[in-house]
Amino acid sequence: QVHLVESGGGLVQVGDSLRLSCSSDERTFSNYCMGWFRQAPRKEREFVAAVTGSGGRTYYEDSVKGRFTISRDNTKNMVYLQMNSLKSDDTAVYYCAASAYRLCVDLTDFGTWGQGTQVTVSS
Repeated sequence: QVHLVESGGGLVQVGDSLRLSCSSDERTFSNYCMGWFRQAPRKEREFVAAVTGSGGRTYYEDSVKGRFTISRDNTKNMVYLQMNSLKSDDTAVYYCAASAYRLCVDLTDFGTWGQGTQVTVSS
């Protein structure tokens, strides 16, 4: 059973930046596409960003393009989400997830989840 642990959430102001981190204990970490998702109060969980196993390709939800950057360090089994120019709409619990495949093909491929970290953006 792979374990994912997120960290880095917190309370920030509109326009601030925050970096989320996710650690994995998967020995073959580079074999899996990794993603970030979020769930705001009274809303369904939504996709935020993903990065292929090699780190060579990234994908973003439209509302975060140009503001968020996903990256990974396969030597440390870590994936990051740098969030800049935060908005109040970014307030949510952010989840790290691992796909079953190296390429990021389908959202349903994400089957391993962390416990989440709260991000609150205050105006």
